[in-house]
Amino acid sequence: MANIKRLDSGASPLHYFGAELRLRRNAASLTCDQLGAQLYCTGALISQIETAVRHPTEDFIRRADDALGAEGALMRMWPLLKRSRLPYKHRQIAELESSATGIYAFQPQLVHGLLQTQAYARAVLGVLDRENLDTRIEAWMARQQVLTSEEPPMYWLVLSEAVLHQEIGGAEVMHEQLTRLLSYVDTRHVQIQVLPWEVGAHTGVDGGFRLYSFKDQPGILYSDGYGAQPTANPEEFADVSLRYDLLRAAALSIEDSARLIARVLEERYDPHPETGQFPLA
Repeated sequence: MANIKRLDSGASPLHYFGAELRLRRNAASLTCDQLGAQLYCTGALISQIETAVRHPTEDFIRRADDALGAEGALMRMWPLLKRSRLPYKHRQIAELESSATGIYAFQPQLVHGLLQTQAYARAVLGVLDRENLDTRIEAWMARQQVLTSEEPPMYWLVLSEAVLHQEIGGAEVMHEQLTRLLSYVDTRHVQIQVLPWEVGAHTGVDGGFRLYSFKDQPGILYSDGYGAQPTANPEEFADVSLRYDLLRAAALSIEDSARLIARVLEERYDPHPETGQFPLA
């Protein structure tokens, strides 16, 4: 008798998808090889996906959904599967972002993930670990869909002026990234302020953080740093909320922030008018 690996559908979204795929394949009386032939892949790949060894792609799920007559049931798992590709810390953040009614972020070093371009994200995520980088970037960028949903959260970002000058990925990447920031100027639910260097000491010197507000539950604070964990402690949330209000008061206005971003973009990252080449670091 063949050794059939027992599946634990509750272990993770990937395990759940694998169990559902096997259930529907068996209901269709198909072997892994037979289903693989219909999906233009090997039976071994089908088995690896069913046992949560491999992540399915969006295209694979779409073809499997059609072949097994799942009527969209498999495709509806795709957003959850994408998030499951992220490290645990980032999955926590993605889940908070997807359910929050308000997101209030302070970023002293990097552009916040919800506003990053793909090239900027690649430069950030690939610094220490390039394994499965394309897969991780795809999942990372999927978080941004929350800002274009039917009921997007109110998103307010205060970033240090240093973020504009920290040349992540090179001048061309930064040109695209600052252009992305400027594209939100007329977006009501996305507000961006820059904390200028001349402010000096400020209430965010301890590091970056995010405040998440929700419709029917307490707010959650997520601070940056190693081992950081979200907390719903009301005293801590209130304390950091006050710090955030003071940061917003110290930062440039929305309009002046946009002008500063545009000036840095032009002075540091615009291509040479004659050669069309981007400046070197």
